[in-house]
Amino acid sequence: MNEIRIGLIGGGWMGKAHTTAFHNAKMIFGDDMPVFEIVSDVTEDAAKAFAEQMGYARYTADWHDVVSDPAVDLVDVATPNCMHYEMAKAALEHGKHVFCEKPLSLSAQQSRELAQLAKEKGVVNYCGFSNIMNPANQYVAELVKSGRLGKIMRVHATYDQDMLLDPKIPLAWRHINKLAGSGALGDLCSHLLSVSQMILGDMEAVTAVQSIVIPERPVKAGSSEMGTVENDDVISFLVKYKNGAIGDFSSSRVATGRKNYFYYEIQGTEGSVVYDLERMCEVQVYFKSDADVDRGRDCGFRTVLLNPEHKGFKWFQPAGGIAIAFDDMKTLQAHTLMQALHGGEYICNFAMGAKVDGVIDAVLKSVKSGQWEQC
Repeated sequence: MNEIRIGLIGGGWMGKAHTTAFHNAKMIFGDDMPVFEIVSDVTEDAAKAFAEQMGYARYTADWHDVVSDPAVDLVDVATPNCMHYEMAKAALEHGKHVFCEKPLSLSAQQSRELAQLAKEKGVVNYCGFSNIMNPANQYVAELVKSGRLGKIMRVHATYDQDMLLDPKIPLAWRHINKLAGSGALGDLCSHLLSVSQMILGDMEAVTAVQSIVIPERPVKAGSSEMGTVENDDVISFLVKYKNGAIGDFSSSRVATGRKNYFYYEIQGTEGSVVYDLERMCEVQVYFKSDADVDRGRDCGFRTVLLNPEHKGFKWFQPAGGIAIAFDDMKTLQAHTLMQALHGGEYICNFAMGAKVDGVIDAVLKSVKSGQWEQC
């Protein structure tokens, strides 16, 4: 096995998810050995508790110890958005391989800077868009690139949750622009944008509107003191792709009844495909060439159940129709990342992350200008 010594910054939910994924990848694939070297968190007590629970050899309350540690091969940045740029940059400057949660930074310019620095350093640079590794999205990408759907004409996509629908939920860092950069746009819709980038390539221009549905929230649970919500609860924008396709994207963190509604439809001249993450192992497809579904009483979409012939699926289940889950995407991500450290291919690099952040920048500009903005 290839040993990969990991230094983690951020012992929250995502740090735990990353650590679990590395461990699962070792157990399932058996070709890499993650060594949990050191973890940093905001306090020494928190870092110690995380280290003991998740199996890290050492802990610190100073993240600089992680990026400069000579025993660390890979720095894993799993902190709130506003910290990514500084931490990823410091890790790159120390010549470390870097795994950074999305977004790379709060501006496209800084994200492009990180992508360029990573290229100059010649290190692995992986941006944590989990849905890239979903076998369903990989399958759709294969359909589009094979030409089976013909010329792509239109994309309709939305990512909706109701996790912040309750106005009594207190103000958090995700509501503050200097900490989060944007609201539903960066938190949720960015995942759609990463999958769009993989499947359809670059966007050219966008025009956008947003809504802050709950403009104030309690500054803490149960408090009567209110704080201002600075970013979008709902975002919606039109898109022009460089390949000539057009699209409409939206996202809401206050979508009543929606839990994890990551949905898109791609319409081509020869076929169309529909995917909904809430039905993770099902893809709806329609091909004009299939005469039995093109006309008559049996026309319409058919359901493709993910199965071992779809990329990545076979490592988790032996037959089609048996569900895989979100954590399995993270495991595939961890394996792809570790394989990249000794020459394996990967697409979700900082350059791709910078393109997603470029679209987000353009959407935010359009919200203010009311006009089309270039990506």
